[in-house]
Amino acid sequence: MRTTLLVSAALGLAVSGFAAEWQMAKGPLVTRWAKDVSPDKAWPEYPRPQMVRKEWQNLNGLWDYAIAAKADAQPKDWEGKILVPFPIESALSGVMKKVDEKQTLWYRRTFDVPAAWKGKRILLHFEAVDWETTVTLNGKELGTHQGGYDPFSFDITDALKADGAQEVVLAVFDPTDAGFQPIGKQRRNPSGIMYTATTGIWQTVWLEPVPSQYIESLRIDPDVDGSSVQVTPKLFLLPGGRPVPPELVVRDGDNEIARAKGPLLSAVTLKIPQPKLWTPDSPFLYSLTVSFGDDVVESYFGMRKIALGKDEAGIMRMMLNGKPVFHIGPLDQGFWPDGLHTAPCDEAMRYDIEMTKKLGMNCARKHTKYEPSRWYYWCDKLGLLVWQDMPSMFVGPPQDRKDKAGKVTKPGPEAFKRFEEAKKNFETELVRMIECRRNHPSIVMWVPFNEGWGQHDTERYCDLIKKLDPTRLVSNASGWTDMKCGDIHDVHAYPGPGMPPVEEKRAAVLGEFGGLGLGIDGHTWTQKHWGYRGAASKEDLTKQYVKLLQRLYQLRDKGLCAGIYTQTSDVETECNGLMTYDRELVKLDLEAAAKANRGEFPPPPDIKVIVPTTEKEGIAWRYTTDKPGDDWFKPEHDDKAWKEGPAGFGTKGTPGTTVRTEWRTGDIWLRRTVELPEGKLANPAFSIHHDEDAEVYINGVLALKIGGFTTQYEELEMTKEGAAALKPGKNVIAVHCKQTMGGQYIDLGIVDLVPKGK
Repeated sequence: MRTTLLVSAALGLAVSGFAAEWQMAKGPLVTRWAKDVSPDKAWPEYPRPQMVRKEWQNLNGLWDYAIAAKADAQPKDWEGKILVPFPIESALSGVMKKVDEKQTLWYRRTFDVPAAWKGKRILLHFEAVDWETTVTLNGKELGTHQGGYDPFSFDITDALKADGAQEVVLAVFDPTDAGFQPIGKQRRNPSGIMYTATTGIWQTVWLEPVPSQYIESLRIDPDVDGSSVQVTPKLFLLPGGRPVPPELVVRDGDNEIARAKGPLLSAVTLKIPQPKLWTPDSPFLYSLTVSFGDDVVESYFGMRKIALGKDEAGIMRMMLNGKPVFHIGPLDQGFWPDGLHTAPCDEAMRYDIEMTKKLGMNCARKHTKYEPSRWYYWCDKLGLLVWQDMPSMFVGPPQDRKDKAGKVTKPGPEAFKRFEEAKKNFETELVRMIECRRNHPSIVMWVPFNEGWGQHDTERYCDLIKKLDPTRLVSNASGWTDMKCGDIHDVHAYPGPGMPPVEEKRAAVLGEFGGLGLGIDGHTWTQKHWGYRGAASKEDLTKQYVKLLQRLYQLRDKGLCAGIYTQTSDVETECNGLMTYDRELVKLDLEAAAKANRGEFPPPPDIKVIVPTTEKEGIAWRYTTDKPGDDWFKPEHDDKAWKEGPAGFGTKGTPGTTVRTEWRTGDIWLRRTVELPEGKLANPAFSIHHDEDAEVYINGVLALKIGGFTTQYEELEMTKEGAAALKPGKNVIAVHCKQTMGGQYIDLGIVDLVPKGK
């Protein structure tokens, strides 16, 4: 007992010392999990759940750090302590400083190797460091790794001292968008849909002892049709050594169901009798033990098959285990207000997946980032289909540029040199992404490009991915530039929904839609925030969301195979999330949203046109682009000096529009007098296409105020006051529309939404 007390007291002093050296920096917003983060509790979980050994040592915790000029040698003096594995820009690192393209971020710490590991090889693992990392141990350079997202390791055995503390030093260079590497949404100067950069260590650092001959990695390929699994161990062999063949055992719980041996350096096939199939509703996982001499690793796999196939109506669908499954889920950015690329803890990361499931969704599109292995482990275990994006390039193909006078400038040799370097980095990291995450049954699709960002050689990449991994689907590009290859035709529509044409050989999906915005005081990154379309309250957001999802499911019946809603949570200035950025609040009604995501809706109302839009024929409105008097929306306002023209008003090329009168200024005001029939309307609403912000008055009463834009005509309910202002006979409709970016358009009519059966 006395010994235990002494140890506890010593630990208490150590933790107190840590607390004195580290304190979370004050950031704009914090999650509830941050309070439990400390130097002795910084991602303590085993980081590689698909290849587990019993012995390991976590090197997360406090490291020395310094920021120096890029050309400078290792600093003699250190600036302070940083909490690994949180990036230096984050509050949880305790530093919250930027590092630019002219600087190097240095790390240093010491560690002891357990005496029990004597005689074994010692591996030093880095799960992810962004971007170029040079590692030195006890003054001996181990090597340099380039890559911001993939794990890498060094065998440090020969660089270790015989006894005492071992010193590891890292020099990290990360130019972010000043360089030529994949960066996803990281920016040195974040704004809009681009976010704060991550530099340096952002996933677990750890040590592992292995025998002289050991298992380096596993490749696991389930074969549902053949009721088997193929496992390919990659082995580290000593020259001239005589290793025994590896032995593999598959278990269902505690029951052994398959066993097989080697041969060396070859794939091993194990028959799985009456396989239990992995699905989002039943995410069953088999355990796998691989033994190779003195080395033993534990793993797991799921028996599932993802493929294209036609449904009963002859429409090409995404099939899971031979059955069509409609994919519905969020665009998942993987950012956190206190840790940026790094979640505060494993529990927080799991929470996002649990909430996605509670919201009635079955998938997530992991957006221009890939995560620690443990994120996919929870997707595997909890049952979530994953579309995995490749982190985007910042550098795109060199293009001619036009100045304001119309003079064309052609790209010079330097632009082509930069692009070639970017392409090389992109392909290297794309291959690594597939190799290091391919065993997770949750991943069902690879997405090399997002919206044309840095897009190049698309067909070649689709072929490359299929050769690397023929077991999954490939979307050639999510949104924008479809190169008519791969398994998927993916479009984006905000707010949407929308869909590409149904094709004979590819599935039609909606890779992004929605973006309904609601900022909640006390839970935002900044006071100024935005959404693709605004919502006034939780109730309004829920109503808009359910309506959006109902229209999405109507497209499913026409051949749409998936819908990805923007997005899991708010991120920095974006307030488009289903949850707030700090994950404190689900911003809409959870039960109503879950029913909508599962496709459970009341019958849609009958739409009776009361005042037509201009979709079929031009209808005259009074309009002005000069700011009118303050009473412009009142019935008595004199609009004789206003111009007259047919709706819709806008610029040609704005999606989903019929432009009959060009409008290119920042604002437009419209007025029109309409005749309404006798009788009470059941549920009056506007049929409106607006791009962007619009306010509509009925007889001087505000009947609708909406932000953002649509890409087609939508039915939006009037305010109670606006609906009450309608009367039989003459009514004055007054509209103000404000252009903020991109295309512009305004047109509207009035409809009555009559419930079915009335």
